[in-house]
Amino acid sequence: MLEGIIRESIDKKATKALRKDGFLIANIYGKGVDNVNAAFKSNDFIRAMKSKKSLSFLVKVAKIEYKVVVQDYQKDPVTSILLHVDLRIVLDGVLSKYLIPVKTKGTPIGLKNRGILINSKKRLLVKCLGENLPDCFTLDVSHLDVDDSILIRDMDVPANVKIMEEDRVSITGVIKAK
Repeated sequence: MLEGIIRESIDKKATKALRKDGFLIANIYGKGVDNVNAAFKSNDFIRAMKSKKSLSFLVKVAKIEYKVVVQDYQKDPVTSILLHVDLRIVLDGVLSKYLIPVKTKGTPIGLKNRGILINSKKRLLVKCLGENLPDCFTLDVSHLDVDDSILIRDMDVPANVKIMEEDRVSITGVIKAK
C-alpha cells in the first residue's frame, strides 16, 4: 500500500521544499469528503502505479486508508517529471463521475491499406457507483479498414455504468495516410 504524509502548509515555498526532497504533491478529494492535501515519495508513487492491477488502488495518509483513482496529473513540460496528481476517492454506494481509460487490441486491416490508427479518446467520462467502476474499456480494432471508426454507441458498456459523452463521438478509427 502506498503511504503518504499530510502537507501542513500549501504555499509555494513549502511545495518547492517537498519537491526538492523527492515528494510528489497530491490532492485527495471525493463527494461529501473533506479535501486532503498530501504528498507521496515520487519513486514510490510511480512504482505503485506500474504495479497496480486495477484502476482503483489504496493509499494511506495520516493512518486513514482511501480507495482512490487517478483523476488528473501534471508533468513538467521539459523534463517530464511528475509534479502533481489529483486522486479521487472511490465511494461504494455513491454515484460519481470517473475517467476510464480506453485501450485497443489487435491490428487494423486498414494499416495494410496505407491507413493510420487514430485514438481520439484516451479516457471516457462515466457515471457509476464505486463498486461498479470498470478498470478500462477494451476495443477490438482488428476489423477496422480505412475510413472506419468505432463510436461510443458501438461499445459494450456494463449495465450499471453510464457514459456521459454523446453516443455519436468517435473513439478510435483508421484514416488514410497522406
